Amino acid sequence: MSAPNSTKARQWALAGAGVNVVLSAGKIVAGVLGHSYALIADGIESSLDIVSSLVIWGGLRYAAKEADPDHPYGHGKAEPVSALIVSTALTGAALFLAVLSVQEILAPSHAMPSAAGLVVLVAVIVVKEFMFRRVAAVGREIGSHAVHADAWHHRSDAVTSVAALIGILVARVGGPGWERADAWAALFACAVIGFKGYKLLKPALAEIMDAAPDPQIAERVRQAAAAVAGVADIEKCRVRKMGLDFYVDLHVGVNGTISVAAGHDIAHEVKDAVHAAEPRVADTLVHIEPVNACPYPRRT
Repeated sequence: MSAPNSTKARQWALAGAGVNVVLSAGKIVAGVLGHSYALIADGIESSLDIVSSLVIWGGLRYAAKEADPDHPYGHGKAEPVSALIVSTALTGAALFLAVLSVQEILAPSHAMPSAAGLVVLVAVIVVKEFMFRRVAAVGREIGSHAVHADAWHHRSDAVTSVAALIGILVARVGGPGWERADAWAALFACAVIGFKGYKLLKPALAEIMDAAPDPQIAERVRQAAAAVAGVADIEKCRVRKMGLDFYVDLHVGVNGTISVAAGHDIAHEVKDAVHAAEPRVADTLVHIEPVNACPYPRRT
């Protein structure tokens, strides 16, 4: 895993944890004092975000460790594993809060929410949307499913806060008998969070199962290898993601009459060309295949 990318990812994970500590405490206190079920639920969801950010930070830190005899390909798989944990926690939190919301809808047990929570929610929405946009940009930049999952924790928090804001407004405008609007708002937010948790779960599982990454990456690898002098054919090109890096297996066809030393040199040139075309490739395994002798190398 690239050191600068890993450091940037860990910094934003810790920043997210710090923000969540402040916001979750503020929402829970405001919810208790202001009799808002949606705000309390929102604060609980933010508390889970603290754990999630720390899991992401720990996963990225472990993924950045150098390869060792027990892990010859490095520790990059820790990155999608942390994303898997976070997305599962996100889905679980949505289910838990949904059950509490349904119970509150069926048997209301709290007073009319106060207007004081509205100020807290507006501040939370602004901060969380900023965090989502910034962390999501970092996730896209470095190609990290874990950082992307962490970003969506911030967006889900903003969604629950918007829902809580609407619920409190409806309850207060509607007056007595409309207290359930607060719980309905929490239930809607849970549905959004649960769906996003499922969507984040899929790419994390795919990476753990060594699913093929973006086809454009393999195509760039093929084009770079085919452009090397002496390469006659690209028989196989397999790419898999390991954390923030990629590993490539290539079967390269060369003129069958050249020496072993010449084939060895071509293999090294192919590795250099692939890395130059796609810097995120940490290693390329090149297997040389002899093809029919021809006076001029053919390229694909």
